[in-house]
Amino acid sequence: MPRSVNSVASRARRKKVLKNARGFFGARSKVFTVAKNALDHAMKYAYINRKEKKRLYRRLWIARINAAARMEGISYSRLIFALNQHNVGLNRKVLADLAMNHLDAFKAVVNSVK
Repeated sequence: MPRSVNSVASRARRKKVLKNARGFFGARSKVFTVAKNALDHAMKYAYINRKEKKRLYRRLWIARINAAARMEGISYSRLIFALNQHNVGLNRKVLADLAMNHLDAFKAVVNSVK
């Protein structure tokens, strides 16, 4: 009895890997085994950096809030503490946007908790 290998599924699997590896340099986009390894690394880094992006944005927001808060004569940590004490429900993303684009509104928030 002949051996069954299901070449349709094998070819589809290889095509999927090579399609996702398009744009990689040299053999990384042409040779299946090399492309598979390159794609494994790429997917790992993509997963890690989706998490890292959140950390980077939070750091950026904190830096912006700190700069604007110090212009108002208060440090970042004291501002956040005061906001929590007064139950002001603004997160860092919104505060950073106020600090960058709506300075009068940010000043009003700072003055309300001083």
